[in-house]
Amino acid sequence: MSDDVQESSRGDETIRSHIEHLVNTNLPNSAIYNFLLSDVRIVFATRGTVKARLTLTRNHVNSSGGIHGAVSAAITDWAGGMAIATWDLRAKTGVSVDIHVRYLSSAREGDEVEIEGTAEKVGGSLAFTRIVISKVVDGVVGPVIASGTHTKYVKLREPPK
Repeated sequence: MSDDVQESSRGDETIRSHIEHLVNTNLPNSAIYNFLLSDVRIVFATRGTVKARLTLTRNHVNSSGGIHGAVSAAITDWAGGMAIATWDLRAKTGVSVDIHVRYLSSAREGDEVEIEGTAEKVGGSLAFTRIVISKVVDGVVGPVIASGTHTKYVKLREPPK
């Protein structure tokens, strides 16, 4: 594989390293993210976009065996923040203002999902993201399980004088 093809298939290594650092340092500090996303793998990152994969466990499914709606919402929350972090390598990604999740299909324990977060706009006060969670079938991204949007307040406070 040529260096150009390898670079483009993984994204920007500086951004990817930043996102992996955030995952490694921030997940242990969040009980819910650590519980749900401790096995998440970042597979691609470039400015404005992050892709990750996660194999679903019994912690991710509801009583009927399908991915729980709360898990899809938590993934939407997390992936929105990671997409914002790709924008300018920020460590703090703001606080949620609005989250919408559409549940389109399902996945079961043992299934792998791909999570794609896109920062559509990161402004001085607000950031707007779009997230797609898809089932991976035979190593290829397949049907969309859930899609969502996540708006975050990102204005940084000035330190007290």
